Parts: sequence; structure tokens; C-alpha cells
Amino acid sequence: MSSISVVVPIFNEEGNVANLHKEIVDVCQANNYTFEIIFVDDGSVDQTVQVCKTLKPLKLIRMRRNFGQTAAMDAGIKAAQYDYIVTMDGDGQNDPADIPHMIEYLEQNNLDVVSGWRKNRKDTFMKRFTSRGANLLRSIIVHDGIHDSGCSLKVYRRECFEGINLYGEQHRFIPAILKIKGFLIGEVVVNHRPRTSGYTKYNWKRTIKGFVDMISVWFWNKYSTRPLHLLGGIGMLFEILGFACGIWSIALYLSGAKMSNNIFPPLLTIFFVIIGLIMIIFGLMSEILIKTYYGSHVDSPYSIKSVEEVSELTLSKDLK
Repeated sequence: MSSISVVVPIFNEEGNVANLHKEIVDVCQANNYTFEIIFVDDGSVDQTVQVCKTLKPLKLIRMRRNFGQTAAMDAGIKAAQYDYIVTMDGDGQNDPADIPHMIEYLEQNNLDVVSGWRKNRKDTFMKRFTSRGANLLRSIIVHDGIHDSGCSLKVYRRECFEGINLYGEQHRFIPAILKIKGFLIGEVVVNHRPRTSGYTKYNWKRTIKGFVDMISVWFWNKYSTRPLHLLGGIGMLFEILGFACGIWSIALYLSGAKMSNNIFPPLLTIFFVIIGLIMIIFGLMSEILIKTYYGSHVDSPYSIKSVEEVSELTLSKDLK
């Protein structure tokens, strides 16, 4: 019998949380799971918290302000206590009925992560267009091997998150981060439902932040332990260019050309040599910082206001 922790970041979802909670409970009971449900309120300003306080069983984590979906997900994951961690959105578009199949697929294929693939999305054209473009870029840059990294419905083994802190918009790239560490990733097609209440929280700002974090994941994948390989390599390239420009300058001088009329080659020589040295120095400094990072505690980028837990399983009459 599986034991699961269902982690759901929520922000202004007063019209969705009660029904989503009931669906999760029904699925867990029907499959005889040992389970906990963790809702992480990311600074909601509507009645989301008040509605959550009527739901049982539930662990409600309240952030002090809106820190973003990644921070909320990280807080929920760190609070999870069971063998499998299931993450999903709080808007009701992910279907809890997919959870048993995802767990079964993970166990049958001996995987560490199973990611949902919203093959038939029920979103607006612009959101689907942006998402497909982002997925194409992600497949080129980070190579995580899945079609829909933006789908929040995922199942993880608990050990996947040992020593991992999420920040920025990195919840989209968790499979890529875990793949870097050697975990096995799989994917299954899941149901995607239209939003019935509230409004989407995605906008162009989150798209830009996601792209920047994608570059961060790429760098971490390639050069997390040896940044000098990248920065030092670029520095050496500039040094070679500086050397070539120096030869060019000497050749002009020996040919009798007036250097006052050919100042460009010497200037290029100085420029490339200096930039090359700076890049090499940055690479060495990054090596020191990386060693410090791996050897010290990383401060959490968010703050939790409170954790409230109700262990009784008593559904309100409205939800039966």
C-alpha cells in the first residue's frame, strides 16, 4: 500500500480548493493510500484560507506574503513526510484521478519521477502557444526528455528532494534538475481540465523569469562543479584573439606602416587580452564560490507564517 503526500500551492483559489480537496480525498481513499494533503497558501487575499480551514484532513501552510509558486511548492515538499510526493496545481485543471496510474507507472518502470503530459490542453490559444514555444526551447537547452515540463502534476520519490532548494521559477525544471543528479524520469499523458473558477496567474513576467531560470539550469547542468571550464575557456579564447591581433600589429609595424594610421589592431590586442584576463579571474572566483556553496548551508528565500494541521477525516455536508 502506497503512502503519499499531495502538495498543492494555492493563490487566490477560493472557488477551487474545496472541490479539489474532496477529489484528492476520494482518490486516496478509493486506492487505500496512507496520505496527507498539504495546501500551501502563497499569500492569498481572497477567502482561500478561510475555505481551507473548513477542510479535513489538511495541513495548511501559510506564507507571509506572495513568494511565488516555486517557493510555495518547496515549502510543501519540505513538509511532506510520506514515500511519494505528488505535486499539482490548485486551480482544478490537474485531475487527481491520474495519480494512481502515475504511481503505478513509476513503480512498474522503477522510476524516480513521473511527470504529467497535458497532451490535450484546455487553455487559451496564447497560453498554449507560449507554453509550446517554452517547451521547445527547454528541450533544446536543458534536455530533460519530457514534453511538458510546465505540468505541475508530478509524482516523486521522497529522496529526490534531499538537499535540494527550489527558487525563482524552477518548479518547471524540477525533472531537469533531478536528471542532472542521476534520477530516472518518466512521463505519462494526463487529463487536463478547463478552469472553472478564478483566473490564471501566468503572465509575460513569469515567462521571462522562466527563461532566465532555464539558462541557470543549463549552466548548472554543464558547469555547476567547474565554472572555470566555461569562463576560463572564454577567457582563453579572448587571449588567443589578443595574441592574433598582436601578431597583426607587429606585422604592420615591420612592414613600415604608420601605426598612427593603424591604431585599431593594437587597441584590439589590449581589449582582448584584458577581457580574457577578466574572464579567467571570474572563473577562478566562481570556483571558490561553488566550493563555498557546496560546503555551507543555503538560506531559504521565503518565510512561512504558520502551519496548521487537522488530522480528522470529516468532510463537510457540501462536499459529500
